[in-house]
Amino acid sequence: MTSPLGRVLTAMVTPMTPDGSLDLEATARLATRLVDEGNDGLVVNGTTGEAATTSDQEKDAIVRTVVEAVGDRASVMAGVGTNDTRHTIEVAAQAQAAGADALLVVTPYYNKPPQEGLLAHFRAVADATELPNVLYDIPSRSGVQIETETLLRLGEHPRIVAVKDAKADFWGATKVMAATDLLWYSGNDADNILYLSIGATGFIGVTSHVASRQYRRMLKAWESGRIADAQRVHRDLVPAVDAIMNITQGAIMTKAALVELGVLDHATVRLPLTEATGEQRAALALGLREAGLSGTVAR
Repeated sequence: MTSPLGRVLTAMVTPMTPDGSLDLEATARLATRLVDEGNDGLVVNGTTGEAATTSDQEKDAIVRTVVEAVGDRASVMAGVGTNDTRHTIEVAAQAQAAGADALLVVTPYYNKPPQEGLLAHFRAVADATELPNVLYDIPSRSGVQIETETLLRLGEHPRIVAVKDAKADFWGATKVMAATDLLWYSGNDADNILYLSIGATGFIGVTSHVASRQYRRMLKAWESGRIADAQRVHRDLVPAVDAIMNITQGAIMTKAALVELGVLDHATVRLPLTEATGEQRAALALGLREAGLSGTVAR
């Protein structure tokens, strides 16, 4: 299976200096490292990229920085979703102008639109640019799921090409994959191998900040029929996934992990997020060590 969007993608954090400003040099360095380690796609300006607290101008700078750093070697997908359709369209047009290869469009959050509203929203965004759109279905954050029938209808749009699924409705996903040409991406690190089992294209993950090679190995093992090897990778990464995704918010722990490994100098996040506590950092270091991921990484 191939995909123009990539198959192992990381939803990148946004590196910042201690005063909370963008660190674009570190952003380029991180993007380069992730591609060197096996990512064939990167997602910027998503939830893990703290998109809720970056301005449109900052989002534009992030896309341009990552495109310049790795755009010749990997796809660059820009998160553009908001809970205002007009604003989402503006950010989508900006991302296209900045050189993004695709758009990640999350379900509008907080205002809890009906399914007809979701249809109209996603179609309007897809109509607004020439870029392929990836729907991001994450009801735990948005408050609304994209129902199976809605996904089937959205799959008819020529520029809606994929779903990042963090809903874990495997039967619903199977129905949509059986009836459409939509590419399917696991949007929850704990479910990666489960999505592969029903025919997913790949992963858009967070733990891959520190385990890109392992996820690439999992994918290759699965596709070559070495199921036990893929299961072994999945199980070996349990402590890392728990440490990054289940102690506290993912961007907080990912930045702490990248500092722990010597990849970033600062773990700065913007309020209302706060940096990991000493206790959380200790638990993180233990999880990385148990997963075989500890030690300083050369830049």
